[in-house]
Amino acid sequence: MPMLREEEMDSLAGLEERIVKAVELIARLKKEREAAVAEAAEARAQAASMAAELESLRNDRKHVRTRIEKLLGQMDLLSE
Repeated sequence: MPMLREEEMDSLAGLEERIVKAVELIARLKKEREAAVAEAAEARAQAASMAAELESLRNDRKHVRTRIEKLLGQMDLLSE
């Protein structure tokens, strides 16, 4: 009977070790997930900021183009 108890204890110790490793793995994966979620949120915020900046630059370009066309039109009037 003592042999059976020792085998049960070894089995229990092995199970305990696997459970501890599983808990550690789950904790690590949760931290990694939280970091990935935060990184994704930051990337979305940067993308939104860049999209707004791009729109602003496009509006500026349109405004400059309109002014240049107006100036070219005035130059054409001078050359007539």
